[in-house]
Amino acid sequence: MMIGMGSRVTLHLELRLQDGMVVESTFGDEPLSLVLGDGTLDRGLELALLGLRAGDRQTLTLMPGQAFGTRDQAAVQVVERARFPRDMSLEPGQIIGFTTDEGEELAAAVVAVDGDEVTVDFNHPLAGRQIEFEVEILSTEAGA
Repeated sequence: MMIGMGSRVTLHLELRLQDGMVVESTFGDEPLSLVLGDGTLDRGLELALLGLRAGDRQTLTLMPGQAFGTRDQAAVQVVERARFPRDMSLEPGQIIGFTTDEGEELAAAVVAVDGDEVTVDFNHPLAGRQIEFEVEILSTEAGA
């Protein structure tokens, strides 16, 4: 069966940066099971799975913006230090969780701490980067 939106898929995957650094891998570990379109994977990664079948293995190079979006400078924001817990240590590179007014959980990276201001980046860490996406399809079945 070919993978389409709504298909149940079990797979191994590996994401690498352009320099070969592995960002995430399930090879040698538990495979990932998901329903294509459920949001488990970035939309660009899902699109790369369409048409594959159990037993297929492929490596694709996804150009900046094809997966994880493009970098959006508006997603880099300055937040008052007072909005963080007083005893929280803030360091550049630190990942902090935020909850939106709608209850959505977001992660942001601290870019800089300057007195009473903290610059945070809400872009996905892989946004705007070239990604090598290796995938091995273990099984597929039609969605409900």
